[in-house]
Amino acid sequence: MSDTTLREPAYLVLTALAPEPKHGYLVIEDVRRISDGRVRLHTGSLYAILERLNEAGLIEVEREETVASRLRRYYRLTGAGVARLAEETEVRRRHANAAAARLRLLANLPDGAA
Repeated sequence: MSDTTLREPAYLVLTALAPEPKHGYLVIEDVRRISDGRVRLHTGSLYAILERLNEAGLIEVEREETVASRLRRYYRLTGAGVARLAEETEVRRRHANAAAARLRLLANLPDGAA
């Protein structure tokens, strides 16, 4: 997983877990907020993402508790997860800056020159 850019949902899951450990439902809600409602994870897709991130060593289960007879797992970033999130964020920032600079150039072109 570390050789390729993270897909947006996985990136947002790492972002959601950055401030504190969360269980699945809180991750889903935080991803929705972070993405301004653009990314809406369903339970099945969330747990597939969590499994891949766990296998890659980017997150781990911090604790488990039983609430209303259901197991609730809290996930947290590992050191590798923090580093990967920082790396991905920097790459995305550079890409966004390059795109913004090119859009500014485009905006300065005379009408019809683009």
